[in-house]
Amino acid sequence: MANITIWHNPRCSKSRNALKFLEEKGVDMEVVKYLDTPHTKEEIKEILQKLGISARELMRTKEAIYKELGLKDVDDEEKLIEAMVEHPKLIERPIIIKGDKAVIARPIENLEKLLED
Repeated sequence: MANITIWHNPRCSKSRNALKFLEEKGVDMEVVKYLDTPHTKEEIKEILQKLGISARELMRTKEAIYKELGLKDVDDEEKLIEAMVEHPKLIERPIIIKGDKAVIARPIENLEKLLED
């Protein structure tokens, strides 16, 4: 079983770069195309805990759907998480998970630090 998981969006250059970085390092990993396989509320809460950030910090606030849903004015963590479950495009990428830790690999140095741990 892979000890690294990447929440990957093949259309995102940052996500492709992180995947390539992991492949070049020979890392055994599980690739999850999170737009094709949406996550549950519990999975997103778990990721937030591993990242040590709030739901808003995990969101892509420049996405059109963020504005359409009026999420800028929402302070309820549960509602923000529910929005990410409904619209996975809102989730920042790529997310790399290693055990009980995770990083958003923007910049790639975040990923390098995770692999060192």
